Amino acid sequence: MPEGAAVSVLAFDFGLRRIGVAAGQSITGSAAPLAAVSAQDGSPNWAALDRLVKEWAPDRLVVGLPYNMDGSEQDITRRARRFAEELGRRYAQPVHTVDERLSSREAEARLKELRQRGRRRITRADVDCAAACVILESWFHAQDNHTTRKPA
Repeated sequence: MPEGAAVSVLAFDFGLRRIGVAAGQSITGSAAPLAAVSAQDGSPNWAALDRLVKEWAPDRLVVGLPYNMDGSEQDITRRARRFAEELGRRYAQPVHTVDERLSSREAEARLKELRQRGRRRITRADVDCAAACVILESWFHAQDNHTTRKPA
């Protein structure tokens, strides 16, 4: 990413029933949950995604890839990769992928903390959106590490 230039990003936590979506920008490296878009056996509600992409006009898209703990792929990994490829074709935007192992657990932990502070009931859609935030923040962190590394 160009240093100092704000880059807006939408991130997606791919699932077979729901796809969590978060938005963020590179200056702060932060993410905010947007919506959980319904999906039927992994096929998303493209009209809902179209609206989000149009409204947020991102510079980049990020999709979490759910690997097994040993780093191997599973069927959902391949499906998430195909989803990422379709996003790139459909919206003509650069699409990046991120290893999202444990993002849902991290999201659940964040939401549990909010619940303990009096927040209403936590839904699966809340977890999916929070996982998309974790995915996006991981991507921002990786970009920061990449651009701040000094050559040996």
